[in-house]
Amino acid sequence: MNVAQAEIGLIGLGVMGSNLALNIAEKGNKIAVFNRTVARTKEFYEEAGALQGQIVPCETIEEFVAAIRPPRPIIIMIQAGAAVDQQMDLLRPYLERNDIMIDAGNANFRDTMRRFDALKDSGLTFIGMGVSGGEEGARHGPSIMVGGTEDSWKRVEKVLTSIAAKYKDEPCVAWLGENGAGHFVKTIHNGIEYADMQMIAEIYGILRDGLKMSAAEIGAVFGEWNKGRLESYLIEITEKVLAARDPISGNPIVDMILDKAGQKGTGKWSAIEAQNMGVPATGIEAAVAARSISSFKTEREAAEKILGLPDVPALEVTDKAAFIKDLESALLAGKIGAYAQGFAVMSAASKEYGWNLPMPTIAKIWRAGCIIRSQFLDEITSAFTKAPDAANLIVTPAFAAMVKETDGALRRVVAAAALHGLPVPALASALGYFDSYRRARGTANVIQAQRDFFGAHGFDRVDGADSHHGPWGSGLNA
Repeated sequence: MNVAQAEIGLIGLGVMGSNLALNIAEKGNKIAVFNRTVARTKEFYEEAGALQGQIVPCETIEEFVAAIRPPRPIIIMIQAGAAVDQQMDLLRPYLERNDIMIDAGNANFRDTMRRFDALKDSGLTFIGMGVSGGEEGARHGPSIMVGGTEDSWKRVEKVLTSIAAKYKDEPCVAWLGENGAGHFVKTIHNGIEYADMQMIAEIYGILRDGLKMSAAEIGAVFGEWNKGRLESYLIEITEKVLAARDPISGNPIVDMILDKAGQKGTGKWSAIEAQNMGVPATGIEAAVAARSISSFKTEREAAEKILGLPDVPALEVTDKAAFIKDLESALLAGKIGAYAQGFAVMSAASKEYGWNLPMPTIAKIWRAGCIIRSQFLDEITSAFTKAPDAANLIVTPAFAAMVKETDGALRRVVAAAALHGLPVPALASALGYFDSYRRARGTANVIQAQRDFFGAHGFDRVDGADSHHGPWGSGLNA
């Protein structure tokens, strides 16, 4: 076999792996493929049709490695976790110096850092590659976030650039730093996605339960919003979901779906890492908690029987069009809050791990291919390009103006929801975040005084004098 036959290799021909392999082949790159079961490899090759000439199907690891041009980049596209470590162990005896193992799954960035460090002195190297866009993105163009050495990035840059989504001819792929940088950014991407989806669901709930609108009517509202500042993939698919009909009952499909949302863990990881670094990400946290509460379906049904719904008046509005406009602005405000928090977490992690994450570039590569793609990211790219060292997205001139513009609508929507018993945890968290962040003098002085009273801590005085320590019985005047 010609050892230079394939430019890259891929292990794992499940849905994502198969689609990614076909994308690579379609873009003119020869690819060697291997799956744990030979039957699946053969099936994949047979189904590849006109792309067979770009694919080298392999039945053994030894044959697979030999089919790739050194230094060999090998994408591992299998279930995250221990299975990746096991596959790496199986590969290592066949690899040579400078060969690259690439984990393209939804890995925890801490696992990526561990794997990267474990290979440091082995002559091999590791890339943690975040891939966003689901099955469709993998097949036709995902957003790709790469973490690894710069040399390993250069080896795969041509292939990854060819398969990435394009936004106005700009490829949505970038090297973001060493070790876990790529997977960390993908994790925060998913955390923002959780928040975005939750806030859309909350607005849907107000329209459904507050204004008593049908799924089709609500879908039409989202369709209109998708023509304006909220234009995005998630708004687009929300319109389509709400318009779809169940082929069995004829009812709107959304009304036939049980209100229990699943989660794979990346949103939770986002919230955990934000907490670890002391960076507030309340929108992400609220979204993760809301999904968790949704899973307690039986408990919620029992609680409604015991507690009943809140004894509050039905939501009535005198100007429906104006209220729907408020909902649009409130959703935009919540979205700003979620992105601001996500980018703040990435900024803190960049300092913590020495990644030097390029914020404008991250916004750029999210503009196409990924789940949270939207026109809104153009504005974020511009904001961070003009002010790369901004402490927070919401203090950049463009976004400060947007926060001020949408502030009133967000307050009215959250207030109306609270007064009429409609849960909006993520939207409410956005309002709380803005109000806390913009207030020069908060209330944490009471918390710090309480801590000091227990005698464990001193405190910073507003007049700069020396700190007192509690308990205060005779230390301070009452």
